[in-house]
Amino acid sequence: MNLNKVILIGRLATDPEIRATPTGQSVCSFRLATNRVWVDRGNNQRQEKTEYHNIILWRKLAEIASRFLTKGSLALIEGRIETRSWQDSSGNRKFKTDVIAERMQLGPRAAGKVIPSEKTSKEEIPVIEEAPDEEIDVKEIPF
Repeated sequence: MNLNKVILIGRLATDPEIRATPTGQSVCSFRLATNRVWVDRGNNQRQEKTEYHNIILWRKLAEIASRFLTKGSLALIEGRIETRSWQDSSGNRKFKTDVIAERMQLGPRAAGKVIPSEKTSKEEIPVIEEAPDEEIDVKEIPF
């Protein structure tokens, strides 16, 4: 059995760029930053590492992302990893790995940023945080 699935929760590092293919399909791309935070057991110092992911959205998802997301927006992206390759002008083989989004969930809007076509809502969106100094014991996993 094979599985190519990725779930990311992070903030947009760039504004979404929307384009259209020659056949008229919408495609949108942006970079998503995710942070990993942990406490170094050697010196008890808080550590942080940021990863940047290339996100590609197609059709309706592309249109929604370009309309509602901006640099700094929080978003959950669910999709698959796809690597493409090409040769540059010098004949060198180049590779780029993207996350092709299949689902997207928008995070809460920044204060004062209202989209005119929507009603204002006070719905709370839960924040999911991992405790940075806890480790998972493999023996506790139920399968």
